[in-house]
Parts: sequence; structure tokens; C-alpha cells
Amino acid sequence: MFIADTTALDPWLSYLWEVGATDLHMSVGSTPRVRVDGKLRAIPDVGPSTKNQLDQFHNGLLSPEDLAEYDVARQLDYSFSWREHARFRANSYYQMGVPALALRLIPTDIPSPEQLGLPEACAALVKKPHGLVLVTGPTGSGKSTTLAAMVSAINQTRPVHILTIEDPIEYVHYSATALVNQREVGSDATSFAAALRAALREDPDVVLVGEMRDRESVALTLTLAETGHLVFATLHTNDTAQTVDRVIDVFPPEQQDQIRTQFSMAIQGVIAQRLIPKIGGGRVAAFEILLGTPAVANLIREGKVRQIRNLVATGQREGMCVLEQSLGSLIRQGLITLEDAQAASAHPDDIAGFSGGSI
Repeated sequence: MFIADTTALDPWLSYLWEVGATDLHMSVGSTPRVRVDGKLRAIPDVGPSTKNQLDQFHNGLLSPEDLAEYDVARQLDYSFSWREHARFRANSYYQMGVPALALRLIPTDIPSPEQLGLPEACAALVKKPHGLVLVTGPTGSGKSTTLAAMVSAINQTRPVHILTIEDPIEYVHYSATALVNQREVGSDATSFAAALRAALREDPDVVLVGEMRDRESVALTLTLAETGHLVFATLHTNDTAQTVDRVIDVFPPEQQDQIRTQFSMAIQGVIAQRLIPKIGGGRVAAFEILLGTPAVANLIREGKVRQIRNLVATGQREGMCVLEQSLGSLIRQGLITLEDAQAASAHPDDIAGFSGGSI
């Protein structure tokens, strides 16, 4: 098994770690940059990266087989471990004919749902015996960390078989009360769809699907959720209603009525999230929560997706909330500013009513 050699990258990774950055970007001709609290900033006193540097980094990070694939495909997703500190999710690519590298930090320690401030509804979702839980949001919104915290909670408390299918593997889970097996697309499976088809024969109780990328993987994920498995997956959508539309719209019109029925029966919850700059530094998560109540299932089945937001906004007793309610709560706690809350919301005028102020 190939083990990455990070020696050449160590100075940059150490800097990232010391300043609390989440990402490192390097490309030929540009000064290396790190992302801190969601904003990119150049590493001080460092000149532009050279092609020789990027080649040296790649020679340490990639096996000969991966180097050959990178040279042909001109881009490559992978992950690697760094000392005892963390793992990194990596994407190597070419831009303007020269190599570039984007790294995302994945801490070794998996935070608990309480540490992340996940809503109470999430604690109920990890106890469900079957069904589908979707975690959604834009790139860099913390979806992988939320999923890792929920899977870890199951691992610590339930005697089940957890199977993850990822590209690449991000957080590493070690079997505790549960048995955990993690499959990486590329090295352990040829595709998400192939791994999902095989999952039905691998006796899982809980399945984590890193991303539903195409129609086949969406269909197989729904089948798993319908056949007695608890399935977690991610989508790049902005809110809970848009998530419903995205799942249905993957399919041709003649199949959509059937998919609405399947989805309405399988869905246990949708967690849509954003990371908001905190007053004083750092970031805090805001959430929108949709739960698969009978009323929600009826709206999905009948294609009345536009009514879902109103149902979520009035469903606090069941544990639901729209993003603006979560943002208003963070404002009341003094954690974020109104301006940052409005920037994160598709309905900024609604925030005042939930924050106790006026705009």
C-alpha cells in the first residue's frame, strides 16, 4: 500500500496548522494561499510556487499509478495522512498547462454532534432504524464533518455494521460498538454505483454515501433506504426544498411520480447548513432542518415542493426550522452579525422576525 511522503510539503502544512487554516492552494506562478475563517490569504514571506516544487510535491503524494492517471486525466482526487495531526483531501489539477494543488484539512479527531452545535433533531436521526438522511450545502459548508459526527455517534452507541463509500475517504472511523468498513472509490471500488450495488450483499445496517453524483447512484441510494438500511448522503443544494427538487429532477419526467413516492417514503431528514463568520473570529454553523413527517411526505408525493418552506418554518415542535430561524438564534446569542446572516440567506428580510430586531 502506497504511503504518501509529505516531507517537501511539511513547511506549508505546518503553517496551515499553526494559523488554523482549512485549505491550502498552490499553483505555478502564484504565491501559496491558505483559507482562514472562509477567506483566502497569501502565506507571508513566500515567493510564487514553481513547477519544480509542484512536481516534487506530487512525486511524494502520488503513487506511480496515480501520477500516470493525473498526467492523462489532468486532474485527480485523493487523500493522505499527515503526521499524527490530520488527513488531507486533495485535488491535483492542471491550469494553463502547469500543475496546481488544492488541499482541505480533515482533523484526525472527529467532533461530537454537541461540539458542532447540531440541532437536537440530529440526535433522533442517528437512532432511526432505516431511511434516508441528506446533509446539504455549498462546498466548504461542513457537510463532511457533520456526517462524520453523526456516523461516529452511531459507531459509539449501536451494535451495527456501518459501510462508507467515499471519494476519497475523509474521516477515518475505527470500529467501536459498531463494525465500520470504509470503501474508497478508485482503490476499493470502481464507482459509487458499483459500490452501492455491492452494498446490498455486504450486510450493512448503516451506509454513508459520500456523494450522489448521477441518476444511478441516486436510484441505488433510494433503494438501500427503502430496504431496511439507514443511509446518509450529501448533495450540493442550498436549502431543504431545493434538495427535494434536485433528487426528483435527476430522473426523466416519466419516472418522477414514482421517485416522488419512493423519496417521500424513504426520507427521514434533510440537514442544510452554512458556516457563518463568528464575531471575534472563527465560524459557526447555521442549519435548516426538514424532517420526514407525514405532512412533509404528502407534499413531496403531491409535488407541492414550494409549500415545504412554510411547513418547515411552522414545524418547530417537531424539530424543524428554516435557516433564517437558526441565523436569528445565532444573532440573539451574539455569535454573528446581522450583515453576515443576511449574506448567507436567500430570504434576508425574514431574519429580523427571528432575531428579535428590525431591519
